[in-house]
Amino acid sequence: MRYIFEKERGSLVAHQQADLLIVGGGVGGVSAALAALRRGRSVIMTEQTPWLGGQLTAQLVPSDEHRRIETTGRNRSYSQFRDLVREHYRTYYPLTAAARADRHLNPGAAWVSPLSVEPKVILSVIDGLLRPYEASGKLTILREATPIAVHADGDLISAVEVRDREGTVRELSAPYVLDATELGDLLELGGVEFVTGRESRHETGEPGAPETADPSDMQSVTWCFAVEHLEGEDHTIDRPADYDFFRDWRPPQLDGEPMLGFRRAAHDGSIAREYTLHVNPDDDPFAIDVDHRNMGEAPELWNYRRVAARRQFEDGTYESDIVIVNWPMNDYVGGPLFGTEDASLHWDRSKSLSRSLLYWLQTEAPRPDGGVGWPGLRLAPQVTGTDDGFAMMPYFRESRRIRAQRTILEHDFDRAFRDGHGAERYPDTVGVGHYYWLDRHATTGGSAGGGGLPEPFEIPLGALLPQRVRNLLPAAKNIGTTHISNGSYRLQPVEWSIGEAVGALAAYCLDRGIEPTAVRADARRLRDFQDELERGGVQLRWDPELRW
Repeated sequence: MRYIFEKERGSLVAHQQADLLIVGGGVGGVSAALAALRRGRSVIMTEQTPWLGGQLTAQLVPSDEHRRIETTGRNRSYSQFRDLVREHYRTYYPLTAAARADRHLNPGAAWVSPLSVEPKVILSVIDGLLRPYEASGKLTILREATPIAVHADGDLISAVEVRDREGTVRELSAPYVLDATELGDLLELGGVEFVTGRESRHETGEPGAPETADPSDMQSVTWCFAVEHLEGEDHTIDRPADYDFFRDWRPPQLDGEPMLGFRRAAHDGSIAREYTLHVNPDDDPFAIDVDHRNMGEAPELWNYRRVAARRQFEDGTYESDIVIVNWPMNDYVGGPLFGTEDASLHWDRSKSLSRSLLYWLQTEAPRPDGGVGWPGLRLAPQVTGTDDGFAMMPYFRESRRIRAQRTILEHDFDRAFRDGHGAERYPDTVGVGHYYWLDRHATTGGSAGGGGLPEPFEIPLGALLPQRVRNLLPAAKNIGTTHISNGSYRLQPVEWSIGEAVGALAAYCLDRGIEPTAVRADARRLRDFQDELERGGVQLRWDPELRW
């Protein structure tokens, strides 16, 4: 890597160069970095927050995984990552004998995922995976660095400027630039063609698309927080200034139901649900059903996204379970957090909703015993990396999405339109993924959300290639999906596969002096690249007999 320093406009400007520049250190960014580094390439990676890991760490989102994740439908690198997370617990945590012996250890015993864990453990594993490359000088990580400008020379990105928290500006350049930001920031900064919000049926041909498009109609965001419960204690926070508004808020997306309430009306063919909350139940960690198809009409919230189940550890290790609150009650639908003039307002209000939810849970929420409120609920900053127990960043379900050479459509994999044949088999597949639903939460444009049932699907290379720009690749939720298809392709294991594919693609192109579009356009090169991916442990196809 090259480093050049010069004085400019009163601040120190550092020019750094590498083979790959990855802007964004989330799930896809980390996976892309590892793929390139393992192929001998040098990498600069930037991250806006102090933590790498994105959804899994700074946003406090336990991994949403499919029911076959332990055996198939994931890359070898992702499987190894999961193994390292479990090994971290076996090495450092006082697990019960039964938990330690469990091949499929789930420390949180949560039903959201077969591997629900504390975000700091994920962070430790990620740091461990990357540390050898930092030590060798192959990897430079710039934390708390925000992209502020993108320089382009025609159809090529020539440099990206980032500013750190001290105000130092760095100009970073590489033959390939990967946008692994949570919101596709480089697309807007660099003038790369993109789409946001919902498309019209005329544009995509999707049966579930509406008649009109709306770039500002996006899925709700959630500002997560972590809590524990200490019986007999009072940890009630100060009443939020806007609590009355959020307590009484009945957005049209909820069909008249209050936002701060356990009931959700049926929509889009789903059933009505009355969520339950039983704090610190003496539940059996081995009896948790992680198959979302069995959640029923009364899903339990306490063990939904629990990241530390005290019954998995020796007595006295935890006073309480630790739970991540990423529930329907703090899905913010008041407006988008980017792309509009009032985005900063909604950014603040999304966190205000979560704060109001906590106060409601402590004071007014109906308890199963007929009382109201759990004042013993206490924020758990010891797991969040923040002083207040809230996530560093909100959880974004939608991003800017590239105008791609191949857009993934609803009817490519929604089983309602596949006539029993499974998802589209793409000639240019570079990975696979799955989830239980085409999971679209309520949106800022008034939609209640909902979606179809996805067949196990593939990731086409064409969805990772912009239509025009030649050396920028998406490495997160900013690939060529639609508002609808994004509902399944946005999950963490899929983002990992996307990152690995583009990191490997950039290294492959550098090794051969070709461009990504040439790989897809030439059947021989495409097959050669796919063979390399498979040798590296990338799963390109599902068993054709497997269905939703």
